[in-house]
Amino acid sequence: MTEAERILLELLNLERLEVDLFRGVGSGGETPTRIFGGQVIAQALSAAYRTVESRSCHSLHAYFIRPGDPVKPVIYQVDRARDGGSFTTRRVVAIQHGKQILNMSASFHIQDDGWEHQHPIPDVKGPEAHPLRNTLQQQYLSRVPEKIQSELMRERPIEVREVDHQDLFHPAKTDDRNSIWFRMNAADQAEPVTQHLLLAYASDMSLLGSGLRPHGLSWFTGEVNAASLDHALWFHAPVQFQNWHLYAMDSPWTGQGRSFNRGSIYAQDGTLVASVAQEGLMRRAKPKG
Repeated sequence: MTEAERILLELLNLERLEVDLFRGVGSGGETPTRIFGGQVIAQALSAAYRTVESRSCHSLHAYFIRPGDPVKPVIYQVDRARDGGSFTTRRVVAIQHGKQILNMSASFHIQDDGWEHQHPIPDVKGPEAHPLRNTLQQQYLSRVPEKIQSELMRERPIEVREVDHQDLFHPAKTDDRNSIWFRMNAADQAEPVTQHLLLAYASDMSLLGSGLRPHGLSWFTGEVNAASLDHALWFHAPVQFQNWHLYAMDSPWTGQGRSFNRGSIYAQDGTLVASVAQEGLMRRAKPKG
């Protein structure tokens, strides 16, 4: 297990303060300046799971309200909204500095039977055909300030291979469809709950970038102010995140300073394991000076 993988697993292991009150670490995720959205979602889901027995999450819906401060811990307050015969509902509020930074509803379901169908996995080359994220980012080291270089090359817990990489500084206008392969080796032998938490964390990766692609934008061009506004995730099948998964994303609409993005997460054998939807802020950045 790498140090980055160990840190992520520790981030998802919340401290119980009271029956329905938990505390999570803010630092250590994907971004250093504010808490990565996927981290807050995964920790909120972890808090909810700690109040549920013998049921699996099938959906969650979250709103990002304020940026999270990575220097401070996050308090998660769980409301046991409903314990029904087949479904259990939880509401989780994430709090920092006495204010909400996220609120989330999550629903849990018993094992059930029904009719089945799914869309097929997109026809893309497998993960071995694409370079590692760190390999791609090495080409940008000479174009970023020295203080950013170490952050750009910092070891991450989740291995990512981009299917259609765009130059970070000079992205071409292209199709909104955006796919990555990802996995985390340390998920091997992890419990089903931990598998859900890891996928929830990873589901916020690269999704917002789909809306930037048709406009030739990236986080490094200095033209856009972007942030996640909400996030919805549906689990369809058991997750084994130590194996490769394809995250196929698109952005059918941008406008009015917002971007709508969707994602489908497939196991490498073609099983659709989860679906994602997110709206993000996509506002023109104010000129500097």
